[in-house]
Amino acid sequence: MADIWHPLLLSLRIAGVATGLALLLGVGLAALLAGRRHPLAGLVDTAANLPLVLPPTVLGYFLLTALGARSPLGVWLDSLGLPLVFTWRGAAVAAAVVATPLVLQASKAAFETVDPDLRDMARTLGRSELAIFLQVTLPLAWRGVLAGATLAFARALGEFGATLMVAGNIPGRTQTLPIAIYDAVQAGDQARANQLALALTLAAVLLLLAIRVMGRSLAGEKKGS
Repeated sequence: MADIWHPLLLSLRIAGVATGLALLLGVGLAALLAGRRHPLAGLVDTAANLPLVLPPTVLGYFLLTALGARSPLGVWLDSLGLPLVFTWRGAAVAAAVVATPLVLQASKAAFETVDPDLRDMARTLGRSELAIFLQVTLPLAWRGVLAGATLAFARALGEFGATLMVAGNIPGRTQTLPIAIYDAVQAGDQARANQLALALTLAAVLLLLAIRVMGRSLAGEKKGS
């Protein structure tokens, strides 16, 4: 059972951190891009969505090049004692990059459904743009953000290619459930592969159900208030 629990817990840890990072980046970009038709906004939107179409191994290679020990960013992170390559933190960053477009798309679509007259009204009351976003836009678009977070978590939980390139396959340190399944299949251990695949599937289903129940609960509270 230890061979299953450790990759499972590590996968949940990485997916949780990756989802948090994807929310920060995706929601921030969505707030900046929602409703904008400027060519520069279109360029940023295209670049942010590249992880959806790039093969995970190619994306992982780019991240490995950018975060490796020979890159300026990698040298700086190493000097801080926070290396990312071949660590669980690197796996979380890779999974976050892959999952961010899902948060961005869902959040951007939700923000664009908010009535702009409400934001204009808040401006006439002297509210700052940050206050308008936190007090008007985000509360009205939270369902879209939650949907994006759900998709991001599920994507990060099952991420394989990019995390393998950046973090490697180190049992006990960076071996997530998807990588452990691949490792078991390569070793011809079908029984272990079946157990790991079942554990990953059950974890994903239970967590998605929990998020769905939480969403319904929040919706009920909002209607009752």
